[in-house]
Amino acid sequence: MSTIVLLTMTGLGLGALYFLIASGLSLIFGLMDVLNFAHGALLSIGAYGTWWAASGNLPGAGADGPGFVLAVLFGTAVGTLAAVLLELAVVRPLYTRPREQVLATVGVGLAVPALLSGIWGPDARTFPGPQALSGTFGLLGAEVPVNRLVLIAAAVLVLVVLRLFLGRTRHGLVVRAGVEDRAMVTALGIDVRKAFTLVFAIGGCAAALGGALGGLYFGSVDPRQGTSLLIFAFVVVVTGGMGSVTGAAVAAVVIGLVQQFANYYTAAGLGDLAVVVLLAALLLVRPRGLTGRLA
Repeated sequence: MSTIVLLTMTGLGLGALYFLIASGLSLIFGLMDVLNFAHGALLSIGAYGTWWAASGNLPGAGADGPGFVLAVLFGTAVGTLAAVLLELAVVRPLYTRPREQVLATVGVGLAVPALLSGIWGPDARTFPGPQALSGTFGLLGAEVPVNRLVLIAAAVLVLVVLRLFLGRTRHGLVVRAGVEDRAMVTALGIDVRKAFTLVFAIGGCAAALGGALGGLYFGSVDPRQGTSLLIFAFVVVVTGGMGSVTGAAVAAVVIGLVQQFANYYTAAGLGDLAVVVLLAALLLVRPRGLTGRLA
């Protein structure tokens, strides 16, 4: 029983991390029809920004207490800023040229890890997390790492915020309308470009937060962490339905659990294969994924 509880909580924590990455990816594609292959780079920027600040390089930031919160905020802010710059400098000029857009974001996704490797080296760096989040707590006989709860709470918060943004805010409605008929919205005097930049900022913020908290889950950061996690983020987005934030949340939970249980009860590494088989089976039965709509 304790093993099942531990695997479940670990799977939920991993699923929460996948959702933090996939939510922004799904949001950007669903609202803007942009496949952002540089999304993993935003996660890496957020992770390294948090690691750099928590290592004592930012006044007031540190590896414990309020200092760690400040480090996470710093890393998330840096990742959000990088997302805005990416949209303005790379994506915006290519909105009408999707093929070049894909190639450009792939290039950025390869360049950022190389830049991080050049600055801090290719080896993984130990992530300085708070002492309070490095322990465990008892649950039905299992000792569950506390940081799993932090990831789950962050994922739930992001899901709520995104749903409120899409359905209850003026900017969310403007963006959705702009996707359907950009010329009409522009004719009404609304600058759709600013709304699209806001969407990129929100997506980048979620990815950077995933990178900041992903350091707690893995205990380290490395330049290619974002690239490897981006693969599973795409699997989550496709499984949940292209453009569906709620579908991404459900898919992230399922994939995280399947991966953990398969790795434990079969052989290490077969969890990744199980996820791919699950995706293939789902697409054969339901090609649009679990939902296939923005909600």
